[in-house]
Amino acid sequence: MSPNLRIAYRFLTAKKRAMFMSLACTILGVGLFIVTQATTSGFEKFFTKTILGINGAIRIEDRIQDTMTSMAAAGSADFYIVNREGVKYIEGVEEPQRLAEAVREFPNVRAVSAVVRGNVQITTSFKTEDAQVFGIKLEDHVRVSDLEEQITAGDLETFRSATGGALVGRVLADRLQLAVGDSFSVAARGQSRALKVSAIFETGYREVDKANVYVLLPEARSLLRRPTGATFLQVSLHDPTRAPRDAARMKQILRHDAKPWQEREKTWLDVFRALRISTMITVSVFTLIASLAMFNTLAMIVLEKTKDIAILRSMGYERKDITQVFLWQAGIVLGIGAALGALFGYVVTWMVEQVPLSITGIFKTDHFIVVRDVNHYLAAIATAVVMVMVASLIPARRAARLEPGDIVRGTAQ
Repeated sequence: MSPNLRIAYRFLTAKKRAMFMSLACTILGVGLFIVTQATTSGFEKFFTKTILGINGAIRIEDRIQDTMTSMAAAGSADFYIVNREGVKYIEGVEEPQRLAEAVREFPNVRAVSAVVRGNVQITTSFKTEDAQVFGIKLEDHVRVSDLEEQITAGDLETFRSATGGALVGRVLADRLQLAVGDSFSVAARGQSRALKVSAIFETGYREVDKANVYVLLPEARSLLRRPTGATFLQVSLHDPTRAPRDAARMKQILRHDAKPWQEREKTWLDVFRALRISTMITVSVFTLIASLAMFNTLAMIVLEKTKDIAILRSMGYERKDITQVFLWQAGIVLGIGAALGALFGYVVTWMVEQVPLSITGIFKTDHFIVVRDVNHYLAAIATAVVMVMVASLIPARRAARLEPGDIVRGTAQ
């Protein structure tokens, strides 16, 4: 142990109660920072997983048609000036199979599913509800979504093999009092037909569960009178975080509008980000209190140890040595506080994860969702280091400026 560190430890133990207060606040600040970031990030990532499991990472829809104005220049019929006036969108995908093949050529694409969508009315003996029917090729759609995992009653094999089968959202099924095997009438574009519930799914996203009905693609084409084309292509990616960049390239190359999930869900993502920042600021108050307590403690030690400082300076200690003595005191408290705070955060995060919590609306869970990320620990410790060390630097520098002669004469400031 170096002499400076040994002296710092002796000074530190002289103010045990004050140092314990700084240590306790540091532990709380680091620990609660980790817990709040783990929970807010956990819910955000779970929401993201839910969205990707429903709508995929990218949706490719309306074809882009550029509008141009061409003028012959200087009487030459062979030379034209082209002015881009804007972009016109033609609804839907005219050749979904060819477009899907082109999309699969992108390296980050995992799977593609063509979907035909339309508004319908569903009628049972109980009531009538508005809904949206989605025509899918089951093998393709289970690759771009979590539909297979979302089935809560019935099974996909029945849906695949049965004629006139349908997958109905849990909320819609409850509102219409439908169970697996029940029949209902679906009307669209002036025609009506009977379908049977093959399975019931639940995504946890209420807006989807109360409106979506999946049928096989040929059934949807017949019902919606759309023999060709598709409404959109749903795309899943190996790395969903790259969706904005991949969507921009697809839009440019394929000349179809491509929307990444980050753009579609921007509002909710902004809400989670704001919540994460606000909790970060709130729990940082404990670290701020720890830094103020450290400042006050070191300032008191400077006042009480002026004679000791004079002796050290007389023995040949330089100003930087005195500064190090006081910064070592803050460093000891900070090191112990960061280690115990990280342990405290890990334990509390585990305890929070066990707490039952029933949530439905934008996702479905029966307990707190947490994410254990080393970056949360690093950010918590870094925040504590900055606040505590900055607060400790002022009294440390004040102690270093004390001169032995001034201390002896009683004129030290």
